[in-house]
Amino acid sequence: MDSEDCGTYFPEVKNHPDKYLQRCPESVKKWLKQLKSAGKILLLITSSHSDYCRLLCEHILGNDFEEYFDIVITNALKPGFFSHTPNQRPFRTLENDEEQEALLSLDKPGWYSQGNAIQLYELLKKMTGKLDPKVVYFGDSMHSDIFPARHYSNWETVFILEELLGDKVTVSAEAESEPLEKKGKYEGDQLKAPYFVSIQWGSFFMDRLPGLENAEETLVRTWSCKCISTYSTIAIPSLEAIADLPLDYRFTRFSSNSSATAGYYPSPPRALLPNEESVTMK
Repeated sequence: MDSEDCGTYFPEVKNHPDKYLQRCPESVKKWLKQLKSAGKILLLITSSHSDYCRLLCEHILGNDFEEYFDIVITNALKPGFFSHTPNQRPFRTLENDEEQEALLSLDKPGWYSQGNAIQLYELLKKMTGKLDPKVVYFGDSMHSDIFPARHYSNWETVFILEELLGDKVTVSAEAESEPLEKKGKYEGDQLKAPYFVSIQWGSFFMDRLPGLENAEETLVRTWSCKCISTYSTIAIPSLEAIADLPLDYRFTRFSSNSSATAGYYPSPPRALLPNEESVTMK
C-alpha cells in the first residue's frame, strides 16, 4: 500500500488521515475492552493489506490498537476467506509487511495474512477449549462479510447498515436551534431527508410495483432487504448503537418464524413499518 506511495488514494489518506477518517468513539473502545475482559476472543479480519490496516487502526483506535484484538488477519481476500479451503488459501506470516511462506496450520493467535475460515475456526476451538465455539461476525458488506460468513461458516452475523442511520424525520427549525447538549444521542447527526431513499433508485428497503391496468401499486421488499433478514442475525446502524448495552443483552433476531423486521436494532426502518402484514416478499 503506502510503502511505495503509488497512485492518488493511498498517499492522500496517509498524509491527511483526519480529513478522511473518523476516530473510534470512546464507548466502542470501552465495549471492546469489556468483551476481552469477559474472556471473549476478539478478531479483526480485513481485506486491506497490513500497512494500510495499521495506518487506519492507529488513527482510529490509537497506537495500541493491537491490544484490542487477539487475532488480526489482513489481506483476507473476502469473500474467498470463507469459501476457500486451506489448500486454496493458506495463512501466511508477515515480516515487515511482506508475506512469508504458507503455513500448514494456524497454531496460535497473532497477526496473519490471507488464510481461510476453516483453519481459523480450528484455532478458535483450541483457544476456547470448545468443540463448536460460537462466532459473532460484524461486517458492513453483504457481499464480502454477511452472506459468506453465514452461508459458508454458519457464523452469527451482525450487519452494520448505515442506511439505518438515515432513517430520520426532517428536523424542524425549532429543533435545529436547540443546543447540542439538549439533543438525544443521535439527534445531532440527523439528516435533512432519509438517505436510504435514492433519487434515482428509490428506497433501499422497499419497491413500489405499478399495478396492471387499473390495479393499485404493490409494495414489495427489495432484494437487498430480503438479504438482510435472510443472512443477518441482527442489523444495526453502528457499533456505537450497541456499545452501551450490557454484554448479556438479548437481541431479537431475524428468523424464518418471526417478522422480517424483528432483527433491526434499535428499530426497523420506517419504510418497513406501515401495513407490514400486507407487504409481500420479492
